[in-house]
Amino acid sequence: MKPPLHEAALRDLALHYAARFATTGARLEQYLARKLKERGVAEDADGRTVQIDIPALVARLVELGYVDDDAYARARARDLGARGYGGRRVEQVLRFAGVGEGLRQAHAPGEAAGRKAAALMAQKKRLGPWSGEKAAPVDALARRKAHEKAVAAMLRAGHQYDHVRFILAASRIEDVDEWLNEAADEEEADQW
Repeated sequence: MKPPLHEAALRDLALHYAARFATTGARLEQYLARKLKERGVAEDADGRTVQIDIPALVARLVELGYVDDDAYARARARDLGARGYGGRRVEQVLRFAGVGEGLRQAHAPGEAAGRKAAALMAQKKRLGPWSGEKAAPVDALARRKAHEKAVAAMLRAGHQYDHVRFILAASRIEDVDEWLNEAADEEEADQW
């Protein structure tokens, strides 16, 4: 059994965790609280237990730059978008990681990024124009069930229903490409 923790040991655990994993202040705080609960707090030379201020320890690591919620949110949102996940899923993952509301909104994918992620997910799952003619069921009931399954998969991935509907209704990949370019052009026009 591992010995109870004193403040220096807990600080070392925090530094080790921050060095190994990209994390947020809230996640680090949860980790340290769990470690204290598992191992307990060590007694000082007089036999008294000393209260360890976990929020202050985490705040110090944030101040030193070892933990950065903004960098975590930016990297995680970019990674999820590149894997084909939509805005709702990105928001959910960031909220679960303890990222604040302001940062979650700041790193939420825009319209063009949301469309691109939806198209990527459809391509990976072979949905919509990427499904191919041979894979389409002939029976109307089977076709409807396949469509419902595709919609459900895209919605679980966090995509907007309008994006899902467009991609699954598209008959050609070129139509999706035009749709993606349209959103990118609109975002560029808004920046000017």
